[in-house]
Order: sequence, then structure tokens, then C-alpha cells
Amino acid sequence: MAEKEMVKIYIMNKEHEVPVGLTIMEAMEYAGYKFIRGAGCRAGFCGACATVYRKKGDYKLYTALACQTAVEDGMYLSQIPFVPANKATYDINKMDLKENIILKYYPEVARCVSCNTCTKACPQDIEVMDFVQASLKGEIEEAAQLSFDCIQCGLCALRCPAEIPQYHVGQLARRLYGKYIEKPSKNLEERLEEIKKGKFDKEMNKLTKVGVDKLKKAYVERDIEDLAGE
Repeated sequence: MAEKEMVKIYIMNKEHEVPVGLTIMEAMEYAGYKFIRGAGCRAGFCGACATVYRKKGDYKLYTALACQTAVEDGMYLSQIPFVPANKATYDINKMDLKENIILKYYPEVARCVSCNTCTKACPQDIEVMDFVQASLKGEIEEAAQLSFDCIQCGLCALRCPAEIPQYHVGQLARRLYGKYIEKPSKNLEERLEEIKKGKFDKEMNKLTKVGVDKLKKAYVERDIEDLAGE
């Protein structure tokens, strides 16, 4: 049997040899580290495994999600399970959209110097700087649409020289859009009422007793309603 190709990485400044092809998260576990936080979904959707790293001989600081980024030889790794960015306190039910409400709660967006560092740091390839600029101009719908794929990992705020909590800004934009701008969904209202009446209780109880393979099969074969015309 051929030997596995190995690469050297550094975790907490300690050298480890790990197989090629592992993600950063898998490599850390291979090296003996146990995740008690910062692991999340392991599929690139939750933003819990934010990571910064440098490469040997490279001055640049890179950002990534540990669950979806493959290790490279010479990586110096550091996990960032929480980014302590300030988050505004507000009541979404008591907002006045006549003023620039995002700027009111996040005045720091006015400090944006358009360096685009936040966009470069985003593991979701979101145009972060663009939704910050839209927020600055009070364009809530555009900010909400541009930030839609944000998973709140916080890497944008970690790199921002203007100290803007971009991911919190985008979250407020999406909440405002959903509360005040997006048209109510008739299908959603009907479905919620059906749930309250217990229409799906029997099916849900059935699904909780089947195996993973059957759940996957049911998901793939499900009927998807066309809501484009809603």
C-alpha cells in the first residue's frame, strides 16, 4: 500500500504532519485536537469555524472556514470561534424607515473607506463592501439582497480597518427588508396555520423514526412548489 502524502502545518505554533487532502478541521482532529466549540455544521453553512492563517514565507493573512478549506504545506493556523464585534440593540417592531435607520444604529458604516478588505475576507464570496455602501445610502433592499448569503462568521469585521461590524449591518438590513418591505407570503401564512392545527404531526413523527438514508431519499424526491409567481 502506497504511503499517504503528508504536509506540515502548525497549530498553536506546534508542528504537525497531516495527510494531503484533509480540510483544516479534519487535519486538526487528525493531529489530536478535539473540537468542543467552533465546529458547527461542518458543511460551510453556519460560520462557526472561522479561521485565519499564514503560509510559510508569505506575509499575507488569509481567512477561511476550516470545514471547507484544504490544508497546504506550511500553513500556520489560528481558530477564531467568536468575533467580538459590537451589535446594536433595537426593537425590529419599532423602526421608522423614513430616516436612514441602518446608519442610526450602525453609524460606523460612514467610516467605510472602500478598501474592499471585507469582501476579500468573506468565505462566501459576498460583495460585503457593496452592501455596506448600500446601507450607508439607506438602500435597505439592495443591502438585504447583497448580504443574503451571509453566515455571520465575522471574518469581514475581523479584517476591517474602519472597525465596521459588517455582518451585523447586513443582518439588520435583512430583518428590515423582511419586516417592512417584502410582501407577505400567502403560502407561508397558510402553512403556519396548518402547522398550528397539527396537519403535519403524523408525518413528522414518522420521519423521526426512519434512518438517515430514507430521510435523504425523501428529501431528494420531495415535491417542490413553484413560488415564482407568488
